[in-house]
Amino acid sequence: MDSGAQAPLTRGPGHPGAAERGRARRGTPGRRIRKDWSCSLIVASLVGAFGSSFLYGYNLSVVNAPTPYIKSFYNESWERRHGHPIDQDTLTLLWSVTVSIFAIGGLVGTLMVKLIGKVLGRKYTLLVNNGFAITAALLMACSLQAGAFEMLILGRFVMGVDGGIALSVLPMYLNEISPKEIRGALGQVTAIFICIGVFAGQLLGLPELLGKESTWPYLFGVIAVPALVQLVSLPFLPESPRYLLFEKHDQAGAEKAFRIFLGKEDVSREVEEVLTESRAQRNIRLASVLELLRSPWVRWQVITVVVTMACYQLCGLNAIWFYTNSIFGKAGIPPEKIPYITLSTGGIETLAAIFSGLVIERLGRRPLLMGGFGLMAVFFGILTATLTLQDHAPWIPYLSIVCILAVIASFCSGPGGIPFILTGEFFQQPQRPAAFIIAGAVNWLSNFAVGLLFPFVQKSLGTYCFLVFAVICLTGAIYFYFVLPETKNRTHAEISQAFAKRNKVSPPEENTDSAVSDNKVAQKPEQDSTFTPNNYVKNGIV
Repeated sequence: MDSGAQAPLTRGPGHPGAAERGRARRGTPGRRIRKDWSCSLIVASLVGAFGSSFLYGYNLSVVNAPTPYIKSFYNESWERRHGHPIDQDTLTLLWSVTVSIFAIGGLVGTLMVKLIGKVLGRKYTLLVNNGFAITAALLMACSLQAGAFEMLILGRFVMGVDGGIALSVLPMYLNEISPKEIRGALGQVTAIFICIGVFAGQLLGLPELLGKESTWPYLFGVIAVPALVQLVSLPFLPESPRYLLFEKHDQAGAEKAFRIFLGKEDVSREVEEVLTESRAQRNIRLASVLELLRSPWVRWQVITVVVTMACYQLCGLNAIWFYTNSIFGKAGIPPEKIPYITLSTGGIETLAAIFSGLVIERLGRRPLLMGGFGLMAVFFGILTATLTLQDHAPWIPYLSIVCILAVIASFCSGPGGIPFILTGEFFQQPQRPAAFIIAGAVNWLSNFAVGLLFPFVQKSLGTYCFLVFAVICLTGAIYFYFVLPETKNRTHAEISQAFAKRNKVSPPEENTDSAVSDNKVAQKPEQDSTFTPNNYVKNGIV
């Protein structure tokens, strides 16, 4: 990064804060990290993730254990209404709708984010979102008692809406409240709680707990607990200071929020950094999705987010769960023990996500993302071979189990959480809501496509279907090697500069000097509120 290019956006070397920052960087890393992690920051991340991404992960796995009981409930309800048992094709269709409608709800929730977020802000959007979770929990938990399977399906849709909003707003909130030195580690909390949610769904689904015919509705009623915890805890924490400064123009409120989140009185450096960005984008309204897609100076950021989110869902991790039980059975594990062994996959997910959170600020986003997808491609190739040859030797199924665990660990150590972090880091404040809508739409559409198409791919290719996922993972790793810049410890302006060469258009704030003298710019005052380069130029003088 050319230091001259950053001069307008940072304090000069003569500024008294520059020497202090230099000493801070040269100081003890451990002491610096502990100083960045304030109590309020930790509480905000834990409470926010527990009521948001935890529920997303929980709902991914919670439907697996009670599947036979839910299908039996569908059959009984159908027979009571129509006087005859449900036919197998209709039952399969109803079950497919029950599982996949979660993704449709997620897409709807994602599309609602910009409208709700603009009015309510980050914190209050998360609070209102708990209403969807509690409503969904009541619908699904009471469906058996009411004898209406439609309530379960509707509850899954409403829960998807909750997940779509949560996976867009939570990463945005965490990105905006964290110092750039720990932005990646704090953002990884989203992925860690997704993994913990998956593990909790597997654990509570055991027959000894709630995975019985008489208690399966309570598996869905549990969803209300994290939502209620967030509902009573989050109001005591501040709104995002960047949101307060940019969109509410409340500098006093933003300074107070910074002091609480950073745990220090002097927040002038942080406020100045945000104000600098704010002055560069004064009078710019929030960008729409269409405007963001058309903007040349964020073209490669948008492409990278789309590729990252597509790889996140299409990398084949969902396909792993399809083979887990059969592979464990081939390895000689008794069927009644398989649910307990499956818990190991949830444990591996959680440990790998925690590992990623611990090392992301040391290694950076780029190596973890490339390494994760690269290792997944390797292990998918080995898994294809072991599944094809598993009848040739008694030890081969055990190698398949190792490959499954390795694929899960590779995914959660980087690709499982970094896509949400990158979406928040790539874009400036007016662009961020639209960017999360694009990322969320790709995420949920890819999720739906995998659920819809994977059975046909598996039926056509058998165990060779994993080669398709190996190619996707390898393609993603190669793309990130050539395109993705490292974003660790960089400001949003610096990340925009890193993409400028590939976009072949300099970030608007870099062109202020040359463009301000352009008379054509001065002759178009009516464009002040639009998302155009000229508007950036006119209002971006620092």
